[in-house]
Amino acid sequence: MAESDESINDVFQPGGRLRTDLLSDTAAKAVDESIRMARETRWDSVRSPHVFMGLLAACDPGVCDWGKRLGADLPKLLGQFQELFHQDEGEAEGILVLNREFLSDNVIRLLRDSYNRAAQNQRTQITSMDLLISLLTAPNSIVAECFERIGVTAAKLTELAVMAEQSGPEEI
Repeated sequence: MAESDESINDVFQPGGRLRTDLLSDTAAKAVDESIRMARETRWDSVRSPHVFMGLLAACDPGVCDWGKRLGADLPKLLGQFQELFHQDEGEAEGILVLNREFLSDNVIRLLRDSYNRAAQNQRTQITSMDLLISLLTAPNSIVAECFERIGVTAAKLTELAVMAEQSGPEEI
């Protein structure tokens, strides 16, 4: 299978399962939370806003520092995103696992971009900040668009995230 050649450096195993060994503990917790957020908001797949909600729910020191720099109440922001992306007609107890088939194309791209960002920064694992920064810099990011609507640009969000990442302890 041609897929196995590319999967050597991919975030997915040949069968489609996410390689959790490529996630730091805090990033793994955020990804797990994103699955919970997708279920709670009644989606049948994990979308990029769910990853953002997962980052807020798992809130490691870097994400918390980003929130402080932004002047945001992160629990309140999480609640707002949960409300915004809640589907009344969705499946309350949907089956979701960390497999490519349950992730949107944007989340797949986000995970790969985060892995590339980690590698560019000489890290073997994706951190929560890799996820956040990749999410904010993604083309047509729905999360960044939500902030743009209230006057906060993606560039500003990203700048604050990079500052938070640089001021915090290195995550291994």
